[in-house]
Amino acid sequence: MSGEGTMAGSVTARDESKGRPFGFMAPEGETAMVCEQDAAARGKIVSALKSMGYAVVEATSCGEAVKFMRFQIFSVIVVNEHFDTVTGGINNILLNLEGLSMSIRRQTFVVLLSATLPTMDNLEAYHKSVNLIMNRREIGEVEKILRQAMAEHEDFYRVFKEKIRK
Repeated sequence: MSGEGTMAGSVTARDESKGRPFGFMAPEGETAMVCEQDAAARGKIVSALKSMGYAVVEATSCGEAVKFMRFQIFSVIVVNEHFDTVTGGINNILLNLEGLSMSIRRQTFVVLLSATLPTMDNLEAYHKSVNLIMNRREIGEVEKILRQAMAEHEDFYRVFKEKIRK
């Protein structure tokens, strides 16, 4: 037997890496996932995150995003409120994030892109279980808004994160 073939149903290394957002190689530093179907908006978000030093992966569907989250704890997740949902439907990415344990969820900064909600509305962000709401009309200022909101978030959770590390 040459050993070149595989048995039916066996899993190859290539198959195992398919669901991993960065393959088998874990990126150094911070990671981000962008869930936005509009190419122009997605491009601005990805560009801003990369300039901030993040390794970025772009999910093409809700299923793919959830699969990526099984293998990677992202530092930042940016998700459009209507990403891969039917009109009036529930966003399964946000639903999945709500189900995470608090120690895992607090490691991720979640940004909700909305066509109707105002940017940096903390009460609405709390209601939606996200860290930041960004109105789509302000997508041109995405890096500035992210930097400000993330700095505030870091200040707010600094003591909490220090206690978790101990």
